[in-house]
Amino acid sequence: MFIGRKQELQFLEDKYHSKGGQLVVLYGRRRVGKTETLREFCKGKPHIFYSCREISDKLQLRSFSGKILHMNIPAAHYIKEFADWETALRSITELPYGESKKLLIIDEFPYMCKGNESIPSILQNLWDELLKDENVMIVLCGSAMSFIEKELLAEKNPLYGRATGIYKMESMGFYDAVQFFPNYSDRDKIIVYAILGGIPHYLRQFDPALSLDENIKKNILTKGCTLYSEVEFLLRQELRETPLYNSIIEAVALGSTKLNDISTKSLVDDTSKTSVYLKNLIELEIIERVFSVDDGTKERANTNRGLYRLTDNYFRFWYAYVFTNYSELESGDADGVYEYAIKPNLHEFASFTFEDVCREYVREMQKRNKLPFRYQRMGRWWGKTTVRRKESIETQETEIDLLAVSANGNQYLVGECKFKGRPFSYGEYLDICAKLTPQKDNAEFYYYLFSENGFDEKLSTEEKENERLVLIELETIVNMQ
Repeated sequence: MFIGRKQELQFLEDKYHSKGGQLVVLYGRRRVGKTETLREFCKGKPHIFYSCREISDKLQLRSFSGKILHMNIPAAHYIKEFADWETALRSITELPYGESKKLLIIDEFPYMCKGNESIPSILQNLWDELLKDENVMIVLCGSAMSFIEKELLAEKNPLYGRATGIYKMESMGFYDAVQFFPNYSDRDKIIVYAILGGIPHYLRQFDPALSLDENIKKNILTKGCTLYSEVEFLLRQELRETPLYNSIIEAVALGSTKLNDISTKSLVDDTSKTSVYLKNLIELEIIERVFSVDDGTKERANTNRGLYRLTDNYFRFWYAYVFTNYSELESGDADGVYEYAIKPNLHEFASFTFEDVCREYVREMQKRNKLPFRYQRMGRWWGKTTVRRKESIETQETEIDLLAVSANGNQYLVGECKFKGRPFSYGEYLDICAKLTPQKDNAEFYYYLFSENGFDEKLSTEEKENERLVLIELETIVNMQ
């Protein structure tokens, strides 16, 4: 069963039903589900789906020729293979699809270009001369994001300005990802998303009929299973010097978020060297540099500002528990590693992802126009805030899990997320109210409190009397209607 990707499929359908030629570039990191999404889109439509391989240009042309000629175009009656790429690509106008759009999908297009660097130029000339006015749709798909963004779509590349649609596929959000586990409890849905994130390939490795504990032991911790070696496989494909990258990613996975801390923890003696490695990991979308929601352009340009975090939940889990217990797992002690290293810490591990889920909930609420105001920016906030005590005013470092601010800056939504084994307390609410005190003189403040285990009685009473306080239970967050 195909799950999610409604937005991507709608984008492709809109292009398919648009008049004239369509040249679409669809790209994203490996395992994100590009191929599956394109195959779903192609259902019920006459099409050619060609998957490029890392082979010589001559073999690629022969393989592509076979796909096209198999469709019984006129040329198939007198040749077995096209002489060149221009003739091969031109031939898609001869596909016998009647009034339907002539749909060609070229998956892993960068492999084709690697074998023959002139292909983008050939396609550009054909597009300008013929294809843009034909009833065709060509989708170029690829995982080599750096190649696509810096070369294929860059200003000096032949295809620059020719694409009629460019779509970068991201990992699934929480609400799509948990559809893979319809029978899991609300708590386990949060935890399984904290472990696997929104990568369809990872989600499919878990058996929804097995418990969360069983899935972790059987499909992550057992040597030989797909997820056990997945991270190492991807890194070797994309990077050299994997031991150094392993050290840096492990440092971030275990809580180091600042450049100096990452450099120290990974034993890289030069922070400028660490910066280069982090930049490469950012390009691969394994790591991201995040900023406080109120940071402007100046702060974002400062190399000392911002925090580093893993973008991929599974990478975070793998480095926290598989990489650090590799010897035990190699010897087959999956049960022991789970029982003593993972199980006692899993709930706390998931609390970080719970914040991400709560932010996704707020984004969905905005789409449905169900917030007290429309925010312009939303995210985590950290910095110094003034706290008024009985006899003094103090400045201290603090954080806010979720802060949404209106365009004119006179409305604030403050969110706090508690994924803990006890109710959200009234005292914790008062601590949150003490933050951002100076801004309260000129702005309206709303408080959204998210809790796994409900709220204490005093806080529930407060909600009834305060229209700017909203308490949101786990069931409401997970099963958003």
